[in-house]
Amino acid sequence: MTSNTTMTWRGAKEIVNLRKATTWGAWFVAEYRLRNMSKWIGAIIAFGLGNPIMLLLSVGVGIGSLVDNGTSGNPIDGVGYLVFLAPALLASAAIQSAMDETTFPTLQGFVWDKSFFSMNSTQLRGRSIVSGIMIAAAIRCILTVFMFEAILMAFGAITWSSIPALTWSAIIVGLSFASVMLAATSFVKQDDGFFAIVGRFIIAPMFMFSGTYYPLEILPVPLQVVGWVSPLWHATDLGRHLSYGHPVEGWVLVVHYAYLVILYFVGHYVASRQFEKRLGA
Repeated sequence: MTSNTTMTWRGAKEIVNLRKATTWGAWFVAEYRLRNMSKWIGAIIAFGLGNPIMLLLSVGVGIGSLVDNGTSGNPIDGVGYLVFLAPALLASAAIQSAMDETTFPTLQGFVWDKSFFSMNSTQLRGRSIVSGIMIAAAIRCILTVFMFEAILMAFGAITWSSIPALTWSAIIVGLSFASVMLAATSFVKQDDGFFAIVGRFIIAPMFMFSGTYYPLEILPVPLQVVGWVSPLWHATDLGRHLSYGHPVEGWVLVVHYAYLVILYFVGHYVASRQFEKRLGA
């Protein structure tokens, strides 16, 4: 008995849904990153809770008691030192958590396990991979911010009414700095001390000279410049205005928002271009 069935070739354009891959590709990458992240979720939660507790006990409560008792009343911004410190610590935590998802994992995808090349061999393009990494970084950033805010609430450093605004400002700065670090890391071929240099000469000065522990205005002008170009200072100043009414002129608020948003899109654009170039080589 013979069959009259004729085999026909179905090309890739028919088999593969290119529109679906283009539309949801970033989310597929984000899912991959989140599954990897779930392997050390215990450590993420432990650091997310442990860091704010230690910082608030040592700096906020310990040093804060000396600052608050050094003079009558509240010497900084008319509020307790812990209240003054809270927006800066929250923004710092957001930066650190989001950055963790765009530095070593990026080098891993290009150099160590070359997973980005595997993704690129499908319908995923470099810009989709970049967007997926940033989505995963945003989710981790949000988780960290919420945990940090819970601790700040327990210490009486922030109020319920300030949480939405503080969450917004912290996430913006976290993603802005993370996109810049993603762009920078996309150029790295080997980790020959690159991240150590970033930590010592960018991260540490940024935390020290961005008005984190004291008002930026008390520093000499040359050091204030470090704060002016630091995304942490813009987020800290914005967070203090939103949380307890720290006086900020209207045009300065516009500069804060514009600087952080522009920083994000510039970093995302450069990272996308470099991913496309490096994966297509």
